[in-house]
Amino acid sequence: MRFFIFVLFLISFVTYSAQAQTDTLSENREFLVRDGLPNFFQKLQKGGPVSIAYFGGSITEAGNGWREQSLKWFQQQYPKTNLTHINAAIGGTGSDLGVFRLQQQVLVHKPDLIFVEFAVNDGSQQPARIHKAMEGIVRQIWRQNRRTDICFVYTLNASMAPSLLAHRMPNSVRAMEEIANHYGIPSVHMGLEVIRLDRQGKLVWGGKKEEFPDKIVFSPDKTHPYSDTGHRLYTEALSRAMQQIKTAGRPGSHPVPKPFVSDNWEDAQMISVQSLTRQGDWQELTPTNDTVARQLRNRFSYLIKSNQPGASIQFKFRGTMAGIYDVIGPGCGQYAVTIDDKTGTLYPRFDSYATYYRSHYFFLPTLDEGTHTITLTVSPELLDKAAILKNRNQTITDPHRYSENAGYASQLLIIGKLEK
Repeated sequence: MRFFIFVLFLISFVTYSAQAQTDTLSENREFLVRDGLPNFFQKLQKGGPVSIAYFGGSITEAGNGWREQSLKWFQQQYPKTNLTHINAAIGGTGSDLGVFRLQQQVLVHKPDLIFVEFAVNDGSQQPARIHKAMEGIVRQIWRQNRRTDICFVYTLNASMAPSLLAHRMPNSVRAMEEIANHYGIPSVHMGLEVIRLDRQGKLVWGGKKEEFPDKIVFSPDKTHPYSDTGHRLYTEALSRAMQQIKTAGRPGSHPVPKPFVSDNWEDAQMISVQSLTRQGDWQELTPTNDTVARQLRNRFSYLIKSNQPGASIQFKFRGTMAGIYDVIGPGCGQYAVTIDDKTGTLYPRFDSYATYYRSHYFFLPTLDEGTHTITLTVSPELLDKAAILKNRNQTITDPHRYSENAGYASQLLIIGKLEK
């Protein structure tokens, strides 16, 4: 009987311990050291040169935000070190695009440390998809250089607050923690101090600062922090974590265990559409000949556009997944996409936010392993743009800006290999 009770206790303890490994951050721990960032800190102490890549969404992209503030903190801590950084953040994008753009926009610069921030933008994604993308990011980094250090950082918005106030991690953070734990990657939840202040009634999530003179106002929109409040809290949390993490681990090559999920996206790649077969009238856009290309010049090194219904892009590849990195905006229409000559599915490139042009992307359904032929055709079927904008109480004040129904394209996103 005693033995039976002991076995039950042991099972319960192991179960609790496994849960605690991935749920510790919800218990008011800002960070988990795990295997640390030993190569990065060794180079800092030796004076460099050292390069940090900041890889994420709009919260990381923001000027005078936690990215620039934390870089300044590192520079103050290590004033003799030649320290540079890479801003590899793109607003409105998650880890699913990140894993495809990682090589071209991050790894080509050979950073010593990569901060990965996608928790907010992955908030609506299923854990299985987050596992595939985040693990793909980790394995791509260490496939190129196993001495590159990685740190997952988690930001937050108001919609995540109820879970955190109840001492639970948001789903996206939990999924990322499972990958971090599997690979020994340190992680920092930069927003737990925000939650503590919220719980104490000292903070409001959104609004104008002058409207709440006795409170800390986190952000204007409950997501994108003010530099001197939300971003400052993020930076302070990160600096606290770095002070502890800097002594952890031994410099050297990171071990790469067996994959957490066998179908992760380690083989994701981004290929310019310049190499693809085109039919119809397509215009190559440059910052000198087009306002959209000029506006998005930091996003796209190559961009094409067609306003001709029936104009198409076609490619053949062997693999399981494909998508396009493109543009959404006032003059965009929709693509009709056929896969292996099956009836085309429409992919609108206009939404309720399309009062301006922004980079965007979409993926086709996961395919069976094999060779597939994909055709993207500029659809003649018009969208009711006024009705779409009305969903956000927007109106069309300049009909000419919305008159085109064009398709833009920059990069092909695939897991697989192009075939002729």
